[in-house]
Amino acid sequence: MKHLALLLSLLLAACVSDPYADQRPITWRDLLDRERDAADHIIAYDQGEERHGELWLPAGDGPHPLVIMIHGGCWRAEIPGTILQDQLNADLKRRGYAVWNITYPRVGHETGGYPGTFQAIAAASDHVRSLSEAYPLDLTRTVMVGHSAGGHLALWSAARPRLPEGAPGADADPFTPNAVISLAGLNDLEDYAATGPGRCGEPDIVASLVGEGRADLYADTSPALLLPLGVPQVIVSGELDPIVPPPLGEAYAARAEAAGDDVRLIEIEDAGHFELIDPTAPAWRVVLREIERAMD
Repeated sequence: MKHLALLLSLLLAACVSDPYADQRPITWRDLLDRERDAADHIIAYDQGEERHGELWLPAGDGPHPLVIMIHGGCWRAEIPGTILQDQLNADLKRRGYAVWNITYPRVGHETGGYPGTFQAIAAASDHVRSLSEAYPLDLTRTVMVGHSAGGHLALWSAARPRLPEGAPGADADPFTPNAVISLAGLNDLEDYAATGPGRCGEPDIVASLVGEGRADLYADTSPALLLPLGVPQVIVSGELDPIVPPPLGEAYAARAEAAGDDVRLIEIEDAGHFELIDPTAPAWRVVLREIERAMD
């Protein structure tokens, strides 16, 4: 497996001043307590609740490299969604990246869970083709970044060419990014349901997400059963993450590599779950380096 040396990650992170160093690990509430910028455009990608995206556009004529951002929140409707990524998206915009920050119906929404969540993610991903007709986006330089439950959905979206016929999101020509970066992602649903620490409400929340009545509930919902994805993947974990501990990322990465995929596994010291989406945290500089690398 292609590992990014932990020492290099720490050296990169150490070069950045961290104004919240004495408060880490942080929670999602800490992110919401800070000032946030607003997206440039709110755009519906499909009909129905929670089926829109926020487009952040940098200055200049473009075309701009694109980050497709998928928020986390344990797939649960009661946890904040795209707002958790606002500071991250503003930072990416300042660095010259466009961001398509998508929301989607989750468990607790009328169409959340199977199949609605998966149908929405597929529609939002494919909608970037329409966006590129109206805005200066470079779809040849596109990275999908998902955090927590969004990490699962980012990998699943990249796996759509391998979905069985008739599965939600299956398409003859789905949009596929250049790479996927899963930040503390719930990449293997079966493993998370069985061994997760319970902080998302697993195993019940996983059961609510994947539905019932099919022979194999994970065959068209879990990236781990759709390997190899055929897309480069970066699996990032925070050493102190109590929601998605690093062994979960390690197990998925090993499985993906064994299937023949190009995988990079990164564990960031002194980072919890939400440092990975906090642009003031040293961990973000490590993540940013991977986004830049994937765009090359």
